[in-house]
Amino acid sequence: MLQVNNLTYRVGGRVLLDRASMTVPKSHRVSLIGPNGAGKSTLLRLIAGEIAVDEGSISMPANWRMATVAQEAPGGAESLIDTVLAADRERAVLLDEAEHATDPHRIAEIQVRLADIGAHGAPARAASILAGLGFDEATQQRPCSALSGGMRMRVALAATLFLEPDLLLLDEPTNHLDLEAGLWLENHLRTYPRTLLLVSHDRDLLNQVPQTTVHLENGKLVTYTGGYDSFERTRRMRLEHQSALNAKQLAQRRHMQAFVDRFRYKASKARQAQSRLKALERMEPIVSVVESRTIAFDFPKPEPLSPPLVSLEAVDTGYDGKPVLSGLDLRIDMDDRIALLGANGNGKSTLVKLLAGRLAPLDGELRKSRKLTVGYFAQHQTDELNPAMTALEQAAAVQPMATMQKLRNHLGRFGFSGPHADTRIGSLSGGEKARLLLALMSHSAPHLLLLDEPTNHLDVDSREALVQAINAYEGAVVLITHDPHLIELTADRLWLVTDGTVTPYDGDLDDYRRLFSGRRQTPREATTNGDNGGTSRKNQRRESAAARAALAHLRKRVDAAEKEIDRLNRRKAALEKDLADPALYDGQTDKLTTLTKSLRAVESALTVAEHAWLEAHEALEGG
Repeated sequence: MLQVNNLTYRVGGRVLLDRASMTVPKSHRVSLIGPNGAGKSTLLRLIAGEIAVDEGSISMPANWRMATVAQEAPGGAESLIDTVLAADRERAVLLDEAEHATDPHRIAEIQVRLADIGAHGAPARAASILAGLGFDEATQQRPCSALSGGMRMRVALAATLFLEPDLLLLDEPTNHLDLEAGLWLENHLRTYPRTLLLVSHDRDLLNQVPQTTVHLENGKLVTYTGGYDSFERTRRMRLEHQSALNAKQLAQRRHMQAFVDRFRYKASKARQAQSRLKALERMEPIVSVVESRTIAFDFPKPEPLSPPLVSLEAVDTGYDGKPVLSGLDLRIDMDDRIALLGANGNGKSTLVKLLAGRLAPLDGELRKSRKLTVGYFAQHQTDELNPAMTALEQAAAVQPMATMQKLRNHLGRFGFSGPHADTRIGSLSGGEKARLLLALMSHSAPHLLLLDEPTNHLDVDSREALVQAINAYEGAVVLITHDPHLIELTADRLWLVTDGTVTPYDGDLDDYRRLFSGRRQTPREATTNGDNGGTSRKNQRRESAAARAALAHLRKRVDAAEKEIDRLNRRKAALEKDLADPALYDGQTDKLTTLTKSLRAVESALTVAEHAWLEAHEALEGG
């Protein structure tokens, strides 16, 4: 087993791990979770021996093979399949020795060992892993140097999985994967036969793969049974119980202290008072629950536009005159929530660039509403941020005509409130830069949000905040993500990008999982299927759209009630000012009577308006 005992580690004077301990049994799958910056990746590096502990110890069996994904992507002339096979050095050495060995006894030993490690079936296993991560047979024969950086990192992941070490350390393994490769990895890790320690912010992965969840917070490691959802429920109950115990103890302390203060100097009660005073001194304080600051996103409300926002008729689009996508017949309306499915390289980002105006149609007709504004998020845009600028200065560069207060208000919607808005971008974490990009792309209250992998570098809490923000947003959303949890909670339409075109997919994500795992023959079969599952999915989309419409109606009721309350309060203040005039009480009483009746009427109307606001607000919160 893997044991971490009273581990302490400091970074620049800050205690990152404070006498932290955990035990991971052999052949157990464990996830390590916690907020960004808590020290999860650092703990993996300590276990891997890349950095030295300050205090405490880390132990595991001496014969265990340990592996983590290489930080540098392979980029040589070797083919993908050869690169993966080379990860098993013992196999490579034995095969090389087998070609030159002459001693019959040694040849026999080599062959026995090769059989023990499954050396002859290794090429098929390596090809299977590469295929699962999105590399077809032809691509597997290409040199690594021909691939992009992200795809080469997939090869590095494949090599680590192929090695099948006794202890596998994975840090955000889905970051360079599309949805399809992520689904394959989830299935692969779920049956991993050895010990796995996984760091991820992918909620589905955290639910499906680990048997145990270890939470790292405030330098401590706390172990929970089950996946992420189970952890959340258990921790919530523990915190509620701890909070109740803390409140009970505070009440008990106040009662005892009151007795001591009252009777300490009274002879008949002095002994009892001293006894309670000693009990107070011995009472171990129960730590009060202080939750870390929660992140919230809030996309500004766009002005309504008549449908459709965008329509495409027989559109072809691509690069350098060569179409990547052809025959596109699509439309996007104000209440659409669309997720794009399809493997990397099929054209999802190409479609988003077309909708964003970054690409022009090669053929066909693309029509947009004349007043349409579009917010476009792409992960590579972090490279366009100026590390020397603060978040506020970067926002001012995007909105040069906006006041400083307006800029601060908008940044505050995305967690950059107060002095945090004055932090240099170079000092921000990856998740903070992603939130800044979301703030910058939505500053003009766009009608259409195009989100291309928005969750990279966002932790679980930030991803949940993004889910809430998308669901509250009143414009249209087109989403590319490898996070199935985000798709399931936000999207009510799925478009399948495959075979050089885009078609509506009339199944749900579970159908797509089955399709991808080969239980259905072709993608097109799913798009034309008219069975009860498809009908049910259509009903779900209609219900989801109706629910958003109902929420929009409730928001309008809340806004209207707030405006009415504001108007009545102004009217009430004016009447009270008139009634405070001493001259009013010296003459005739007609005006006094009229003003008094008007004030009563306004107060009555104000009560009605406040009740209306309360009902609408409660209904909105309940929705």
